[in-house]
Amino acid sequence: MPAETLKAGPLADQIKQDVKLKIEDMVKTHDVPPCLAAVRIGDDPASAVYVGNKIKACEEVGIRSEHHALPAATTTDELLDLIASLNSRDDVDGILTQLPLPAGIEERAIIEAIDPAKDVDGFHPVNVGNLALGRPAFVPCTPAGIIELLVNSDVEIRGARACVVGRSQIVGRPMAQLLLQRDATVTICHSRTRDLASVTREADLLIVAIGRTGMIGGEHIKPGAIVIDVGMNKVTDANQVRELFGREAEKRLDVLSKRGYTLVGDVHPAEAAEVAGRLTPVPGGVGLLTVAMLMKNTLQAATLRRTKA
Repeated sequence: MPAETLKAGPLADQIKQDVKLKIEDMVKTHDVPPCLAAVRIGDDPASAVYVGNKIKACEEVGIRSEHHALPAATTTDELLDLIASLNSRDDVDGILTQLPLPAGIEERAIIEAIDPAKDVDGFHPVNVGNLALGRPAFVPCTPAGIIELLVNSDVEIRGARACVVGRSQIVGRPMAQLLLQRDATVTICHSRTRDLASVTREADLLIVAIGRTGMIGGEHIKPGAIVIDVGMNKVTDANQVRELFGREAEKRLDVLSKRGYTLVGDVHPAEAAEVAGRLTPVPGGVGLLTVAMLMKNTLQAATLRRTKA
């Protein structure tokens, strides 16, 4: 029996609707909506799309947004000056810089320059440390969204064997922390893990964020496991599309002919569908929740700032 699809769209809509209602109440009390400042450097098409999606979501829920689109030639010092300005502004509640940054800009310095109270991406060392200690913190949006999806889908996390493939600060490491806090037994794998399949096959819950097209195949998955695919990769070769999607390839080939590419995760979709019990789709999966949780984090930042005022 093919794997059940874990659809994230309805949950993402529910989260945004909840945020919208709370913002309406906030405006009644404070007369000012939350504000999110999004900073993008350079002309990377993917970054432009991601920032555009975030700004669109802001409009949907009633968050005022600012889009600071800077040229690729922007220096670290120039970007630090902009962030210092946004930190000092009382009308800005959340700040995000779209990653990855162009070569030549010191990513670590930029992340650490953002006021932790406005760090709605959850990347500042203060928030990372608080998360590790189990204290209140802004949690990176993708891992936070995955937890929401698992809870909403009645997945039993406590006692489950969970495996996270990928160790980035954006997904892998915070994901492991959140699962540990919910009493899962967690293993983190990465590009240097020996005999990866033997490790991932032990997992009841497999979360994949490795950044490699279709890397996790049927041999990596425990029969009946829940598989969360965080990857988002473009495939432009028709033969590769046929290999990845099998019986579903014709639909994706139509997309390929119209757009010049189709999106595939880090999990081999055809193989995973035959082994997994439940599986997130790409697109239409985790990415929708990432944006929804950014809205939730921005609301949280605004609420905390107004409470302290």
